[in-house]
Amino acid sequence: MPALSRSTLKVAGAVTRLDKSTVIVVGGGIGGLASALALACAGLEVTVIEKESTLGGKIRQIQAGEQAIDSGPTVFTMRWVFDELFRQAGTSLEDEMQISPLAVLARHAWSKDEMLDLFADRMQSAEAIAQFSSRAEANRFLDFCSQASQLYQALKKPYLLSGRPSMSSMMASLGTSGSKVLFDIGLFSNLWKTLGRYFHDPRLRQLFGRYATYCGSSPFEAPATLMLIAEVEMQGVWSVAGGMSTLVKTLQRLAEQKGVRFITGHPCTEILLNNRRVCGVRLDNDDVHYAHSIIFNGDARALQVGLLGAGLKNASTIDRQATPSLSALTWSMVAKPQGFPLLRHTVFFNANYQAEFDDIFLRRQLPQQPTVYICAQDQTDVHLDYPHEQGIFCLVNAPAHLSPRPELTTEEIEACESQAFALLKQCGLELNPNFNTVTRTSPHTFSQLFPATGGALYGTASHGWMGVFKRPAAQSTIPGLYLTGGSVHPGAGVPMAALSGRMAAATLMGHLGLIKPSGKELISGGISMP
Repeated sequence: MPALSRSTLKVAGAVTRLDKSTVIVVGGGIGGLASALALACAGLEVTVIEKESTLGGKIRQIQAGEQAIDSGPTVFTMRWVFDELFRQAGTSLEDEMQISPLAVLARHAWSKDEMLDLFADRMQSAEAIAQFSSRAEANRFLDFCSQASQLYQALKKPYLLSGRPSMSSMMASLGTSGSKVLFDIGLFSNLWKTLGRYFHDPRLRQLFGRYATYCGSSPFEAPATLMLIAEVEMQGVWSVAGGMSTLVKTLQRLAEQKGVRFITGHPCTEILLNNRRVCGVRLDNDDVHYAHSIIFNGDARALQVGLLGAGLKNASTIDRQATPSLSALTWSMVAKPQGFPLLRHTVFFNANYQAEFDDIFLRRQLPQQPTVYICAQDQTDVHLDYPHEQGIFCLVNAPAHLSPRPELTTEEIEACESQAFALLKQCGLELNPNFNTVTRTSPHTFSQLFPATGGALYGTASHGWMGVFKRPAAQSTIPGLYLTGGSVHPGAGVPMAALSGRMAAATLMGHLGLIKPSGKELISGGISMP
């Protein structure tokens, strides 16, 4: 690695020399861990500061009796993102973790008599749809899959792997054939409208409309391009032995092996500036740590509202008028499910999908008819009829807790809970939870866990055809400060956050002259050294 020079910093009248290889990562979520590992692999001196006692950010576990329940992201997709990161660290996913592909992506139910499984194999899914709905609908599903695959291939480089995509730059990169793919799906159309061209059965339109919620959005407002998530899922969904926290522990271990230092249990209260450039951080115990560069792995709104210092309010380009994404109301529990064959991932749909999102985004209230997602953490893609209790995580979509809307009342939460569990019963599922193990998490709790978010779990909602271009990029407006996490490009979700971490690392190393990204792609097939 080329030798890096030092910069000078005047502190309390004395001059301190900052080595340009020193980096502080504020926040130990997936984006922060990915950036820390990538930087350490390049030989930089990295310190990660995490306010909680454990790492992982939104990947977290809640203890329910003697069982730890995954109570955040539960789905592992786009493994190529981690294949490249692990390869950069000199190892592989299979050498470090036990992961298993799921033949059944998810089970879906509308009632006791309406159940549909989607498979990693699209032909199996088509046959299941033919049995569930009609052969014509199965054929339309295959057309949908073909379009989603073309869309994914067209957008992967100019959007997902681009450091700062814009509509104009993306269209220029797409060329004639790629642009045709966008116009074929209805470039300015929302996801729900476009799905109506492929699916005549309202249940299937509802199922695939759920993709908008993967990035915290409404299918009635999100762009049609989100249909590419169908291709992402069919490329593979894996279960991770030990839960998603295993990924966090593995990244931490690999980073420590590369020399990364971790400070946990101490929030960063201020990012320090010197001559309008970052120079270090102050913790809640008044400890000060200096570094030449800082990567902020938190919601960009925390900077915007001044939580890390008044001088950083304009550090991100986040749209102040953008709609906050979905929050959630969740239950982590040990239970003994009966009456319905749960798989690892099961979704129970309500009767009126639009009413659910009108409640959340227009009325700013909990949905009166919620969709319920369940991760049965002892199950696989084949239902196992366990005689004993199982780890269960339930989730319904909820509005973010933002002023002037008051905190949700106990009565509101209990009414939503009653409706959610009534839907499960309608579909034949009795959970029979051990009530001593049930932990309920509300948007207010999420707002406390993730400052300045109001509980919005995915940054801003991707509403409108330009919404996906409004997320901040890795480069902030403050020299030496970089951004990563679900609130910045390319968006929310475990693989996307990891991509943002790699982008932040690549941007930083590019400024230090350690790498030269090729073309308009910031990262491609891993970060290569010159």
